[in-house]
Amino acid sequence: MEVMLMKHGSSSSGKGTNDDPLVQSGFGGRATYSLKHRLFRIAWSTVWLLLGRWTPPNLRRWRCFLLRAFGAQIHKTADVRGSVAVWYPPNLKMGPYASMGPRVNCYCQGTIEIGSYAVISQGAHLCTGSHDINRIDFQHFARPIIIGDNAWICAEAFVGPGVSVGEGAVLAARGATFRSLDPWSVYLGNPASLVKARPIFERPLP
Repeated sequence: MEVMLMKHGSSSSGKGTNDDPLVQSGFGGRATYSLKHRLFRIAWSTVWLLLGRWTPPNLRRWRCFLLRAFGAQIHKTADVRGSVAVWYPPNLKMGPYASMGPRVNCYCQGTIEIGSYAVISQGAHLCTGSHDINRIDFQHFARPIIIGDNAWICAEAFVGPGVSVGEGAVLAARGATFRSLDPWSVYLGNPASLVKARPIFERPLP
């Protein structure tokens, strides 16, 4: 670590210059997101804490209203439980009858799209953000997540950046996937592996 500081610093104090890639990336203390973006997230977190997080399950329409007020695209029949953590509402889209259960971490630094009738069960983690470990500045990046219609992300499962979960696919409890999942297939484990096919069916949209 000392070698890195000497290589990228320009003074005996060890502080990098404006040309330092560590400083430019935010690794050296500079924020990744703009002040406006951070203030928006503070406002959203405060509103959700005061008006949404404590609400009982049957007040789903109220919670969806709060999300839409902050830019989310939420169908009127969708359901988001109060204990869900939504990082940035404008990056969230949910179709008809889609649901996110208790304690879901919707880490939507990039966009997250959840299709109709898709279920994200309790404690699951949808993570669009990561860092480039091949760069010394540990550059942050975000990739979208798409959850197809009728898919099921089971309890405490993890879906990584850039993953597309096919229509009707199932990621079993505590499974983790960093690659896209085929439609109408069941996966389990970490990393998730294909177990079997799932019967294909259709549900009517409202």
